[in-house]
Amino acid sequence: MHSPGPLALVDTLETNQRMIHTELADLTHAESLVQPNFNANCLNWVIGHILSSRDICLKLLELPPVLSEAETTTYNYGSDPLTSAEKAIQLSDLVSRLDASFAALSQCIQALSSAQLEVEVQLWDKPQPLGGMLAFFFWHEAYHVGQLNLLRQVAGKNDKTV
Repeated sequence: MHSPGPLALVDTLETNQRMIHTELADLTHAESLVQPNFNANCLNWVIGHILSSRDICLKLLELPPVLSEAETTTYNYGSDPLTSAEKAIQLSDLVSRLDASFAALSQCIQALSSAQLEVEVQLWDKPQPLGGMLAFFFWHEAYHVGQLNLLRQVAGKNDKTV
């Protein structure tokens, strides 16, 4: 299987970014921390988790991450539900970091050749083409972006964003 080209990757990332901004419109930090009464995490955690995944992509591209190690621990896969306001990053700060990570990733990926996207990288159990790995992470991000509308409603918004 060949890796998607740089423009396809950036298009997916751009769509995710636009949808995140749509779902976060008019949300307060306090609303982002409202915990659902079912087995899921709050909106703030989902945004931080998207950032922790983007940090993996940034590292694969040899760019600096946007979260510290301690912050990543709070938002990583398998972490405890985010119920402490003290552990949560302010929503406005998360949005700024999303914008910074988007800019860095899109600029770097657009500059990559198809051959560079085929170079194998080692992340988990077996080497994968860089482009395929980025495509996986952007799919994973889209999965979580899909959760944001429901979490927006849990946070108290009774609207239609899309």
